[in-house]
Amino acid sequence: MANTLLTSDMIAKEALMQFKNSLGFTKGANRQYNDKFAVSGAKIGNKIDIRKPQRFQVTDGATVSKQDVVNEVVSLTLDSRKHVAFQFSSQELTLDIDRFSETYVAPAAHALANKVDIDGLAKAAVVANAVGTPGTTPSSLSIAGQARAKLNQYAAPSNGRSIILGSDEMTGLVDGAQALFNPTKEIARQYEDGFIGRARGFDWRESENIKLHTVGAQGGTPVVNGASQTGSSLNTDGWTASVTGLLKEGDVFTIADVYAVNPVSFQSTGKLQQFVVTSDVNSDGSGEASLGIYPAIITSGATQTVSAAPVDNAAITVLGSSGAITTLGLAYHKDAFIFGCADLEMPKNVDMAARAVDKESGLSIRFVRYYDGDEDQLISRLDVLYGWLAARPEWACRVQG
Repeated sequence: MANTLLTSDMIAKEALMQFKNSLGFTKGANRQYNDKFAVSGAKIGNKIDIRKPQRFQVTDGATVSKQDVVNEVVSLTLDSRKHVAFQFSSQELTLDIDRFSETYVAPAAHALANKVDIDGLAKAAVVANAVGTPGTTPSSLSIAGQARAKLNQYAAPSNGRSIILGSDEMTGLVDGAQALFNPTKEIARQYEDGFIGRARGFDWRESENIKLHTVGAQGGTPVVNGASQTGSSLNTDGWTASVTGLLKEGDVFTIADVYAVNPVSFQSTGKLQQFVVTSDVNSDGSGEASLGIYPAIITSGATQTVSAAPVDNAAITVLGSSGAITTLGLAYHKDAFIFGCADLEMPKNVDMAARAVDKESGLSIRFVRYYDGDEDQLISRLDVLYGWLAARPEWACRVQG
């Protein structure tokens, strides 16, 4: 029986399947495929507009109280173009797809998926909600309950939630949680794999791509410098003078008597609002420092974030000791982070070319093989074009360890 030659379509579809199956963090995120580039092909810098749901306030009585409609549209920029290039002979096109995939397609697709996940997990730096102690590996599933409470307080939907942790954190939680589960066949398999599966309202995933964060140097007795500050910056003083790396991008802190509010009821949650530092900070010679922060301090209206603006000299408390190194695992609802993917242009006059798209999973990948006259070689490549957006960081929570 004659061998059937592999086609570019077969290779592209196999690459898409392997790429999809290799994703970790991205599987739990909102994946958006935009077909407006299907004909012309998308390029670096193209944007996809994402509209956020409205947030309204409830009014008492029969008299109408009209509210302004705040159309929050955020743009996801397709700013990442990644590829894996490799070579194979025409003779190898006679292999069956499984053998060909094992040798070439699966490793290439896995490498691409790994990079996509790394880029997505870098968005942990913009998440302000945090549980756990930096530098201390969690050993109890109670930390998942704490993360779930955070998401509930910010009105994140109860479905579509995931937790992703590093291997050390996952192992500690699996070992610490054995007494909480019945020894069923499924649970026993989960322990063998070091993977918890579904627990405490989350789908649990394991990854070695979890971001590490080093807490800033800090120093002094920091306080708010000036009453009634609002917005995305905060003037502070009381720090040790002239400290470089006082706070690092991604550090989390709270302000005395500044409480978070539920975004639906606008009632205080009774928990101090956590803020994340958006860029590295140094103190000046007087121990003063201006902090870029997220979320912004907003005290009223449909986008209210806190119960009240801070008073002058309100105490600031940074989460974690100076120089502590922590993993940034994440508990998140799928709409906290959006992965956008679009079709790349199909080149002409090449040896092989095909594109595979899965609109349901929001993925697109392109396979091309072409002749390189300079090197006198046939070169194959798999390409993806994508971007990440932290659309609702409040629907995510760091699980630190």
